[in-house]
Amino acid sequence: MGALALAVRIRHDLHTRLLDARARTDELFRVVREEAIYDRPIPERHRIIFYVGHVEAFDWNLLGDRAFGLRPFHRTFDNLFAFGIDPVGGGLPSDTPADWPARDEVESYNRRLREELDRAIERALDRPVEGHPHLIPMLEVAIEHRLMHAETLAYMLHRLPGERKIHATERAGWKAARAKSHLVDIPAGTVTLGLERIHGDEFGWDNEFGAHEVETAGFAIENHNVTNHDFLRFIQAGGYENPTLWSEEAWDWKKKENIEHPVFWKRDGNLWMYRTMFGEIRLPQEWPVYASHAEATAYAKWLGRKLPTEAQFHRAAYGTPDGVRERDYPWGNEAPTAIHGNFDFQSWDPSPVGAHPGGASAFGVQDLVGNGWEWTQTEFAPFPGFAAMPFYPSYSANFFDGKHYVMKGGSPRTAACMLRRSFRNWFQPHYPYVYATFRCVED
Repeated sequence: MGALALAVRIRHDLHTRLLDARARTDELFRVVREEAIYDRPIPERHRIIFYVGHVEAFDWNLLGDRAFGLRPFHRTFDNLFAFGIDPVGGGLPSDTPADWPARDEVESYNRRLREELDRAIERALDRPVEGHPHLIPMLEVAIEHRLMHAETLAYMLHRLPGERKIHATERAGWKAARAKSHLVDIPAGTVTLGLERIHGDEFGWDNEFGAHEVETAGFAIENHNVTNHDFLRFIQAGGYENPTLWSEEAWDWKKKENIEHPVFWKRDGNLWMYRTMFGEIRLPQEWPVYASHAEATAYAKWLGRKLPTEAQFHRAAYGTPDGVRERDYPWGNEAPTAIHGNFDFQSWDPSPVGAHPGGASAFGVQDLVGNGWEWTQTEFAPFPGFAAMPFYPSYSANFFDGKHYVMKGGSPRTAACMLRRSFRNWFQPHYPYVYATFRCVED
């Protein structure tokens, strides 16, 4: 295939993927009843109406003028919907529904924006050697940014009361697995963190680049994620009342917010209930627990263990017994499919741990990709030689502040394209709404 034909194909594939990503966010907003569109399910976040405009305004602000030379047609909305809020920051937002435009105005803005961008992308198919030199990575950014919001918006809608949502069909269901967790010995070996900068067409966010090798000593890791059943034992043992298990900062947060259990749980008399996306059920003992980094750290300390480092996660997930070869995914090098795990919007909620043995790593560790992001003890920081994206310089750099921790793997609402080995997610340690679980290690 010639260079010209290849460029056309790449752009066509990217446009198709952008349309598919739009379908994901459109699907999510359809879950929200009309009367709830100005709700704020998570106090630290914007109202839902902001995100209706944001996923579109981001594309326009990224591509419209810089990539295609399109003239702005609504600067007020371009600016209003430009930036979200990093959770657990300073004070809570204090705006009211009346401070936001009507939904039909926002939808009209979105329609025109999509029409203009789609025409510009199609024109670019005919002129593949012209235009912005970063057009392809800019389109990749637009796609993955939207898919990230298709996940983080699910966190928000999970907190929206059931009567404020239109119940969607659950796409997948699994029988409860009878999985017994145990420690797996991982021998010493070398792991490669990050992407090489000469990977051709392979896309990565700026924090993924700077490939480097890290030697890991031998350690032991749990073959399954910590389950709700496991975590309930921690609660019953008084883990939330024991300050020695918590850092001073985490203890202050827990006391201030009156945190007594994971936010996905609810006590109903003597029963423990679980908040699924569309209702409440008896606490599913075999599901992975979704918890904050602070809660996960306290649990690990209770057992005399730790959370894995980013390098240890890589070794257990992508390494092989010889200590040298590495896989693209825990199960090997084939592309992710439903047999490998619970991801790519298969489900609104977790599956039982161990329900996808086809996704096990070379060491027999399961569910390392999908079913819940996995907390590590590694602070989010740049790799050697970090260089910010010239067209999105604040994506990672604003969060290299010692206040965010790396998460790896993926959740049920993580798109397949972001299951690549180098992808790094991050959140603050006290933000409890993420589809994030964990497992423990012993050195």
